[in-house]
Amino acid sequence: MKSLIAQIDAIEEIEVYGRVKSVQGLLIEVVGPVRELRVGGRVMIDAQAEAPLEAEIIGFKEGRALCLPFGPLAGVRLGCKASFARHDGTVSPNEKWLGRVINAKGEPIDGKPPLPIGDEPQLLRRPPLPAHLRERVGAPVDLGVRALNTFTTICQGQRMGIFSGSGVGKSVLMSMLARNASSDVAIIGLIGERGREVREFISDHLGEEGLKRAIVIVATSDESALMRRQAAYLTLTLAEYFRDLGRDVLCMMDSLTRFAQAQREIGLAIGEPPTAKGYPPTVFTELPGLLERAGPGIANSGSVTGLFTVLVEGDDHNEPIADAVRGILDGHIVMERAIAERGRYPAVNVLRSISRTMPGCVPEEQRPVLQKARELMSGFADMEELIRLGAYRKGSDPGVDRAIEANPALEAFLSQGQGERTSIEEGYAMLGDIVAEAFGDATT
Repeated sequence: MKSLIAQIDAIEEIEVYGRVKSVQGLLIEVVGPVRELRVGGRVMIDAQAEAPLEAEIIGFKEGRALCLPFGPLAGVRLGCKASFARHDGTVSPNEKWLGRVINAKGEPIDGKPPLPIGDEPQLLRRPPLPAHLRERVGAPVDLGVRALNTFTTICQGQRMGIFSGSGVGKSVLMSMLARNASSDVAIIGLIGERGREVREFISDHLGEEGLKRAIVIVATSDESALMRRQAAYLTLTLAEYFRDLGRDVLCMMDSLTRFAQAQREIGLAIGEPPTAKGYPPTVFTELPGLLERAGPGIANSGSVTGLFTVLVEGDDHNEPIADAVRGILDGHIVMERAIAERGRYPAVNVLRSISRTMPGCVPEEQRPVLQKARELMSGFADMEELIRLGAYRKGSDPGVDRAIEANPALEAFLSQGQGERTSIEEGYAMLGDIVAEAFGDATT
């Protein structure tokens, strides 16, 4: 009954409409009672199709509303009727959505029955919680991946970035986290993905067990910029919905770069000036607004632990989006192509990765172990070129000798199969054995 009442309340009392004045590229200009409209509002255009074309108002110019469509423009003509909705985009989620695959509009695309409608509609562009009302980050989250559990421990409500070039294995890492993490719910946003990879990710990587407690939101690369951007908003909206139900949510998004590219298309369409690498200023305004929605909740609610991938262009980890995201998030995980090329997966460079909640979330007795392990890895990394060229002589430096002897065991520790799971405690124990063997005593 509550759901029905909410749907009745959403019906417009008065129909407000205008007409299509012009179409330039993907930009649709609509004339009519512009004073009744606002940025973010929805427009339904009666094109020559079975269903009206939905568009969003992204700006105004000389008494005209500037709109971008959610679908193809085929059939749109001058004078088409454009009906205005007084509400911004909303979605009405339900707990029974778990285990489903949906698009950016909250519609099922997995061939299963229609989704049940929740009692209360949720805004897609909901503002973040006030900072002074939020709880602090909680206990460590067991991600099931040794390299991350030990060297970049993540707490409930923390937000981390996964920085990687293309084809380095971030999608596989995300599927491992979705299956193995100790959170209650996983919300996975696939933004701008290749259509071929979606089915592979869901069937092969995520699997039936992983999907049972997850919702997957998909917007492929061929969809409009508005659909790709809205898929990111929907991902955070669903994460907030389960957080408010008291659940601990793992929210993963692949990738923030494609969200930024979608916003770039939108900004340039309305004439925003391009700045760094063609990104307009609104990109760097939207990014913190989106990412701040993840994090701890208020008292007696759950939390949203965020893992957001960043596709670094040309393996440049200092490109504008990567640089901006690093300053917003609570740490970063760096995946490197060179590590993947030598066959170690996940290809995480633990020396370049950092979690800003460490060492506060690490047991005090494990801190010397981590310090010694980092010492071994950094010692090998500093001399790696000389070692591989055969220019280093054994006995020249005891620390380097120790690092060389421990390197095979550390590489095996950091390597993990896709179907393998290691808890935080097991990871510390395995790492402690390696350090103890290298130093003779892990606590010295």
